[in-house]
This record gives sequence, C-alpha cells and structure tokens, in this order.
Amino acid sequence: MQKIKNRKLVAVDLFAGAGGFSLAAIKAGFAIDFAIENDKYAVQTYQNNILKLGGCRHTAVLDNSILDYDPVKLQKTRFKSKNCDLLLGGPPCQGFSTHRILNAGVNDPRNELVLAYFDFVKALKPRVFLMENVPGILWARHQEYLDKFYQEGKKAGFHVFQPVTLDARDFGVPQRRKRVFILGLRDKADISKVQWPPQPTHADPKKLGNGLLPWVSCKAAFRSTQADDENNIHMNHGYDLIEAFKRTPLNGGSRKDSGRILNCHKDHDGHKDVYGRIDPRQPAPTMTTACINPSKGRFVHPTEHHGITVRQAARIQTFPDSYSFCGGLTAAGKQIGNAVPVDLGKYLLEYIKAHIFDSKDFKDEKQMHIKQSGYELA
Repeated sequence: MQKIKNRKLVAVDLFAGAGGFSLAAIKAGFAIDFAIENDKYAVQTYQNNILKLGGCRHTAVLDNSILDYDPVKLQKTRFKSKNCDLLLGGPPCQGFSTHRILNAGVNDPRNELVLAYFDFVKALKPRVFLMENVPGILWARHQEYLDKFYQEGKKAGFHVFQPVTLDARDFGVPQRRKRVFILGLRDKADISKVQWPPQPTHADPKKLGNGLLPWVSCKAAFRSTQADDENNIHMNHGYDLIEAFKRTPLNGGSRKDSGRILNCHKDHDGHKDVYGRIDPRQPAPTMTTACINPSKGRFVHPTEHHGITVRQAARIQTFPDSYSFCGGLTAAGKQIGNAVPVDLGKYLLEYIKAHIFDSKDFKDEKQMHIKQSGYELA
C-alpha cells in the first residue's frame, strides 16, 4: 500500500452544510471524496465553492437526506481502491439546542441522525472520525443518545474519546462559540499519539501565560467590502428601529441604552443582547442561524444603524471573502450559523493530521493557523 505521506488523505463530510468543515479539511491537507447535505441552498453554496477548489473536481455532493443512503453501498462504490482516512460531520442540533425548553428535544427524530452518522463510521471504517455538535447534546435528557453512540463505537472497535467542549475564541477565532467535539480512532496504536483535546492557543488578555496569545477581536470583520459582493446585504429595518439603533451607543451598546422598551419587556427584562451592538474590540458573539437578525441577539453593526451583513457574519466564522452563499439573506445566515468555523476546524484537523497521519512533529502549532489571517488581537 502506498505510504500515507505520499498520497492525498481522503475525507468524507456528512451533514456538510455550506462546507465549513470541508473547507477546513481541504486547508488541512485532505481531499473530500463525497459530502451529504439536503438543504438545497447549502448544496448550491457547497457546489459553487468547494467544487471549484483545486483537487475537488471528483468530489460527489449527495443532496438527499442521509437516511436515504446506504453507507455500505457507498463504501463499495466510492472506496474500491482507496481508504477513508477521516469522517466529519455535525448532525443537525435543533433537538439539543439550549433554546429548547422543558423536555422539548427528547425523542426528537432529528436526534436519531446522531446514530445515522455512526452507521457511516461503521461502514466506511475511517481511521479517524470527528463529530461536532452544540453543548446541549451533553444534557442529561439526551444521555441515551450519547450512550448509544458510545456503545456502537465500542462494538465497531473504535476508541471514542469523551466529549470535549471547545470555545472557538480559545483557538484564534474572533468569536465566542462553544461546541462539543467527539473524536474517534480506529487503530489502537493511534491512541497514544494524540493528546485530546489540543491545548488552547489563545486566552483572556488578563490571564495570559504559557505562551498563550490574547483572544482575537472581530474588528477585521467590519473592514470594507467589495461593491459587487452579493453577500454584502443586511436586513431592511423600519424607521422606529433605525432610530433606536441611532440612540444605541457605538461599539457594544445594548437595547436598554437606546431607551426602547418592547411590550414583552415590561414584565421581565428579556434577553439582554437582543438588538445590541457588537463590540469590535472583543471576539464577536456566537453566530447563530439568525445572526443577520438583530431581534435574535447582539447582531447590530458596531457603528452603523442596521444588522450585520452576510459577509460580516461569514468573516466572523472565518470564511474567506471569496466564499459566496446562495439563497438570499435568511438562507445564507442559516448556512453561516450552522457551519464549523473554518479556522477552528482547520486547526483541529491539522493537529489530528500531524499526530495521527504525519511522521514529522507538529511544530509551531500555536502559530500555524493564524498566519495571514488578517485578524487583530483583542
């Protein structure tokens, strides 16, 4: 068999969305064999961007539900003469979201997609798999799904590390974003090669030490944009809301600062970040699927009187400006909010690749992923 260092490492991306995890894998040195995604606008985005990158001409994009595909058949047709090195994916997380209340999400059929993901792990037998999800997946109410996931991993002979919650800002991304990552290794010999999770590279500027860099601010996300950028769009707001934004202090002002009190806030204070401005001196708030809507969080431009644009949200998620999102404002916001931050994914996969697949040591790992990033330190 051809040595690992002399061939292109092959990855598969499930629940691929707009391609954030795929782009991270490509930047880390992997080739995407196929991706599965059934949101029509995300599929268009994936095809318009990922398939135009070097080495991706033969990538297949399967655009039905993951439940419509037989992973065993895909293994036989796509991997006749090669191995699957890496399996990626983040099953849809609505059932696990922190916004769900009481017992909402329990027995949600979407949660079964976590197990469908593992059907592909068993069939493709990747050397490594990496699953991403929201922190709510760790809630006690969802324990049965995680237990089943780990049981299936054990039966398939995988060593599955315990879930770890990582904050994107601790790895140089200009955003406060906590997500759970679960790493699985097929070969016992690989277990001792990697310390999981990798140590953070960045920290609160007030708590630096051990060579850590300060968190990265989101200031660069608001630099000028090309006039012909189709994603340089934001919500259109009514007169009253624009006037409220004008009264909101620049660079981090909140809804309360504007003096605007909604009927729903008369009896309780409500979500403090709603209609608030982003502070460009700090990492941005989490880009959710509604990140272009100021009524859903702190998503008002730092100095202008409107919500952030699709391009600004994409920059906060560390997508390059060359990456375009299809489907219009709402669809693009959803794709961006669902994505794994490209730079975080790239760093994690470079770390895995260096320790599991590469023979050389992983040098300068704390600097590698921020070179030529264009972001400023907070």
